[in-house]
Amino acid sequence: MLLPSKIICAGLNYKDHAKEMGLTIPDEPVLFMKSPTALIGDGDKIIYPSATKELHYEAELAIVILENGKLGYTCANDVTARDLQRKDGQWTRAKSFNTFCPVGPKVVTDIDPNNLDIKLLLNGEIKQHSNTRQMIFNPAFLVKFILEIMPLFPGDIILTGTPPGIGPMQRGDTVEVVIEGIGTLKNTVA
Repeated sequence: MLLPSKIICAGLNYKDHAKEMGLTIPDEPVLFMKSPTALIGDGDKIIYPSATKELHYEAELAIVILENGKLGYTCANDVTARDLQRKDGQWTRAKSFNTFCPVGPKVVTDIDPNNLDIKLLLNGEIKQHSNTRQMIFNPAFLVKFILEIMPLFPGDIILTGTPPGIGPMQRGDTVEVVIEGIGTLKNTVA
C-alpha cells in the first residue's frame, strides 16, 4: 500500500470535460488536495458517508512519485461528495472523506502516459471514456508545475483530472476504472 505524504489533484484537466461543463480551459493547472487518509486500494469498499446525498465517481490516471524522482502510473477514482463541493466552494471536505481515493491495482513505469485509453464502468456500463491525450496539462508538466510550489516525496500521488461523464454512485454499486497498460481498479460502494 502506498503511504503518500500528500495527494495533489488537478481539476478540469481534460479538454472534453471542460467542454462538457461549459467552462473555459484554464491557462494554469487548477490544483487541490485530498487527505492521505482517503486512500484505499483495489477491492476495498468506498464508504458512502451520511454527510452527502450525491456521491460521484471520477476516473483518473494517477502519477506516483517513486525513488530517485522516477514516475509510476496507476488508476484512481477521485470520489467526490458533489453537493458538498458546490456548497463549500472549495473542495477539501468534498474530496477527503475516508475511502474517497481508491488507487490500484498496480503501479507501472513502462507506459506512455500521454496516450492511454481511460474509462469508467458503473455496474458494467461505460460511463466515462476518453484518452489521456485529451489532457490540457500532461503528467510531466503537472509534476514540474507542482515542484515549483512544494516538494514531492516517494509515495506521493498526483491525480491528473477526469474525462467527461462524471456521475453518481449508490450503495451496492460496483465501479471500475480501466486504463490501458495498467489494468482495472475495482471497488464497491457500501
